[in-house]
Amino acid sequence: MIDKIIELVQNSDIHPANKYYWQYQYELGKDSIIPYLEKYSCFKKGYRVCEIGSAEGGVLHSMLASGAAYGLGTDIAESRIIAGEAISKVAELNVEYSLHNILSEPTKEEWRNSFDIAMLRDVIEHLDDTYLALKNISEILKPNAVLFITFPPYYSPYGGHQHTLAGNFLTKLPYIHLLPNFIFHRLIRSGRANDIGEVKRLQTIKLTAKKLKTAAIKAGYEIFREDYYLLRPVFKMKFGLPAIRITAISKIPFIKDFFSLECAYILRKKQ
Repeated sequence: MIDKIIELVQNSDIHPANKYYWQYQYELGKDSIIPYLEKYSCFKKGYRVCEIGSAEGGVLHSMLASGAAYGLGTDIAESRIIAGEAISKVAELNVEYSLHNILSEPTKEEWRNSFDIAMLRDVIEHLDDTYLALKNISEILKPNAVLFITFPPYYSPYGGHQHTLAGNFLTKLPYIHLLPNFIFHRLIRSGRANDIGEVKRLQTIKLTAKKLKTAAIKAGYEIFREDYYLLRPVFKMKFGLPAIRITAISKIPFIKDFFSLECAYILRKKQ
């Protein structure tokens, strides 16, 4: 059965690249994130939802289509905000967008204690201060509300985001970001300047499962749920591959950090 929202967007004059990224976000939300949150009673109809780093807003749109009352998407890239606003009009879904930096800009008064769910998908590993980001997000959450986070731990096969660099097949190899800098930096020098800069910045952040959990507890959350994936849920949309969890052996820190392509957490804000 054709999803009417996908049909509306794909038949619009939205730029093809924006349609592509939006649709895989939408399908990820619909087929993976919403069922996951519903399984643990963390998403219900009527909820107010927010995504930090929402891009075109596909995940938010999937939540609105599943009964959420309101969606807020924030991003630091104005082009993604503009695309999201255009798609929201086409899809006739109530998502508001805001150009906002969660680290450097104050929380808007109308957002405080306002949301039942916030999401931070593949964003937290790019933020220089993990604790400050989580603390600021807690300001928009209602008491007992949840924050859903996903990210690739730094020491995992592609935790350095080296695969995002164009121009050199060697950057597609796993673990090369763990090589000594004088070797790694030579391997990535043919990439785009902005991408190289971001990959080098990730080397200073080096976010791991332990660092995330420590920062979360310090920021006033409890760890409600944690999962570690050998194959990420998003791979179904990108490559047609099933999600595979690392289960019994995920308690071993070495396994989490070196073999998990994704860490996923549901954090609950304490009262």
